Amino acid sequence: MTHSHATRRTGFLLAALLLSLAACKGDDKAVAPVQAEAKTDANPWPQVTWPLPDDPAMEKRITELMAGMTVEEKVGQLVQGDIASITPDDVRRYRLGSILAGGNSDPGGRYDAKPAEWLALADAFYEASMDTAQGGKAIPVLFGIDAVHGQSNIVGATLFPHNIGLGAARNPDLVRRIGEITALETRATGMEWAFAPTVAVPQDDRWGRTYEGYSESPEVVASYAGAVVEGLQGKVGSPTFLDGRHVIASVKHFLGDGGTTDGKDQGDTRISEAELVRIHAAGYPTAIAAGAQTVMASFNSVNGEKMHGHKAYLTDALKGRMNFGGFVVGDWNGHGQVKGCTTTDCPATINAGLDMAMASDSWKGFYETTLAAAKAGTITQERLDDAVRRILRVKMRLGLFEAGKPSSRAVGGQFALIGAPEHRAVARQAVRESLVLLKNQGGVLPLAPKQRILVSGDGANDVGKQAGGWTLNWQGTGTTRKDFPNADSIFEGIAQQAKAAGGEALLAVDGKYTAKPDVAVVVFGENPYAEFQGDLATLAYKPGDDADLELIKKLKADGIPVVAVFLSGRPLWVNREINASDAFVAAWLPGSEGGGIADVLLRKPDGSVQHDFKGKLSFSWPRTAIQYANNVGQKDYDPQFAFGFGLTYADKGDLAPLPEVSGVTGNEGAAGVFFARGDAGSGMALRLEGSTGQGVTVTKVPESLDGDLLKVTGVDHLVQEDGRRLAWSGKGEATVAVQSHVPLDLQRESNGDLMLITTLRVDAAPKGDAWLSVGCGAGCTARVPLAPALAKLPVGEWKRVGVPLKCLAGAGADVGKLDRPWSIGTAGAMTLSVSRVALGALNEADATVACPGA
Repeated sequence: MTHSHATRRTGFLLAALLLSLAACKGDDKAVAPVQAEAKTDANPWPQVTWPLPDDPAMEKRITELMAGMTVEEKVGQLVQGDIASITPDDVRRYRLGSILAGGNSDPGGRYDAKPAEWLALADAFYEASMDTAQGGKAIPVLFGIDAVHGQSNIVGATLFPHNIGLGAARNPDLVRRIGEITALETRATGMEWAFAPTVAVPQDDRWGRTYEGYSESPEVVASYAGAVVEGLQGKVGSPTFLDGRHVIASVKHFLGDGGTTDGKDQGDTRISEAELVRIHAAGYPTAIAAGAQTVMASFNSVNGEKMHGHKAYLTDALKGRMNFGGFVVGDWNGHGQVKGCTTTDCPATINAGLDMAMASDSWKGFYETTLAAAKAGTITQERLDDAVRRILRVKMRLGLFEAGKPSSRAVGGQFALIGAPEHRAVARQAVRESLVLLKNQGGVLPLAPKQRILVSGDGANDVGKQAGGWTLNWQGTGTTRKDFPNADSIFEGIAQQAKAAGGEALLAVDGKYTAKPDVAVVVFGENPYAEFQGDLATLAYKPGDDADLELIKKLKADGIPVVAVFLSGRPLWVNREINASDAFVAAWLPGSEGGGIADVLLRKPDGSVQHDFKGKLSFSWPRTAIQYANNVGQKDYDPQFAFGFGLTYADKGDLAPLPEVSGVTGNEGAAGVFFARGDAGSGMALRLEGSTGQGVTVTKVPESLDGDLLKVTGVDHLVQEDGRRLAWSGKGEATVAVQSHVPLDLQRESNGDLMLITTLRVDAAPKGDAWLSVGCGAGCTARVPLAPALAKLPVGEWKRVGVPLKCLAGAGADVGKLDRPWSIGTAGAMTLSVSRVALGALNEADATVACPGA
């Protein structure tokens, strides 16, 4: 692929960017090795000096080792399998180079497996890799894990704010220290590779991974990238570099993941090469200059070409121009998306520059086809040896060949490090520094602790919600309070300080009280999500669900001052909630230390300020819910709150009422919403049909099919008539369905383990069979029995019922072209009320419909 033309101005912009990075707080040393050229250069990629000198002794050792390796052993080093799909015996037999624990992969399949179980598993895999009883070379396996906001896969670990909050803190020294702690807690549980940091530069906040980015600003991201790499790995040239208290980092995702069209996860980033480098490559020069040992390839495409197969960028730019001296690892089966490839067959990804494939559950097939390609010369010996040499270098730099099993290493098994008080203190500092104050009407904050404080909202006492995604499991859902033994909820943090000062904090999630409080703190926001499942269609906050707003208004109507604490993984349009509150705090996803919020919101017992607000917006706040182009420096930049905004207690915090027109029409306010607020989604219609397919489109209520065969009326759930009561008489088969005018492609949703979730209330249980189905015409309908699940639900209570999209695909639906994404039918009598049908993830308390044959 040829490089795009770069003007003289591009060269000067790049130089200016790098010079500005050098001036960033705490990061001047990390930037120094970057060689910036202000001259005209047709190649916009920066030149970086790799900080590790050549090591002839190591190279000789690698050469001697590789000389005795078979092609089978070499190919094995290129393959990484997930612990849910691989065993120590597999590593022993295939001599694989690496294993990982994916977001939902845990010892014994339990998200709450104990630290000792993790360590024992790490030992077992290591010992298998070193066992030569069946032949082969003893080459230690690398164990990688997504430790993205602390070692967040382990019960009791310190949970730091997600990157979006750390970006608001503007403190590279702090993220360096967070990297050090994350490395320690990771090493204690047996792993030596963290899939972090994410240096994406999100440009459309609808992207469900926005919170994994430090900022929309490439300068902020660049100022952090080198610092966190140094924290994780240790400083190049010092005795601590890659010692037993540090891990190898994985800078991700290369490249352009934050710039996809419409913020779609794994989508296409359509951009000039100069802009790609200026914005999305900003974190890589400082990370490489800090000695980052691995870079992870991204799922997304750039101008239509998948990054896992992009030789011009993986090889020519990253390894060539930027002198990256580590190895490139893939993302979860990302190689399977390269044109002409499958997850089990993709020599093109190795030829493009990928050194190790994250063939999570496809490792065996990938190994076999890669071996065949190497033997056939499709993958040249030179390319194979280069990949193997890069991987072995990293293992030797890390000292793995001499380290012994994980439990015998420097901090292996020192479980007191997990959630240690000194680690939690750093996390608490990070919470304090990340909070951004957007409004402080009449100076209501800081609060006197010696008063009656009501703490309300569904985030008040929910550590899982305040921690967000990538917490104990991929999406961060389904956790309970006992899963966080080393944590304080936001309520607990406030209550401890209020009690110590002679005041009182009362918990009432629903805002109800007996004695009127002096002030209320309402904690609310987004429920946990991770990649893909967090993608939005607009920036509207919980469209169709005004429960949080109504809670704030109710307390205000009672004459109680309200402080709103908003938990979110991105800026969202919350003008109504801001207007209704006296003070509004963007708390992002703070992690385990709810006490850090209390530190800033509450005064000291003597009335003085305990900690002031320090956080400044690292992402611009939207003026409307459809303001997607909202990044500092863009043309016509006009946010509600600008990049860098953040009040302190010295500022006048009064705010004039904000406009309450979101700009959203219909149900496009949430991705994958098929029915909400009493109506079908945008481009869809609600239909009532009989067994012959004849029926009526519901445009008003009440409406009925063939008299009283099936009748629909309005019903209240969260607001007036936001649901529909569906009554089947039992006089014949009838179906209620959402019909899409354009076929829907839900293949990515299916691969992402999403569910089709119906929020419903059983008013009269079915008498006979009932089913839920999806379809796309004759021979493309999948039906699952619904009656057994409905029979278990309490009559008269609203519940969420989910069906895995994979289940529906397995039952015969072509999820790539659904024109009927939801329908419920029965021939018997049944009455259900339905308020919402959407794609999403279930919580522990929700109900799941069993798949046929499961």
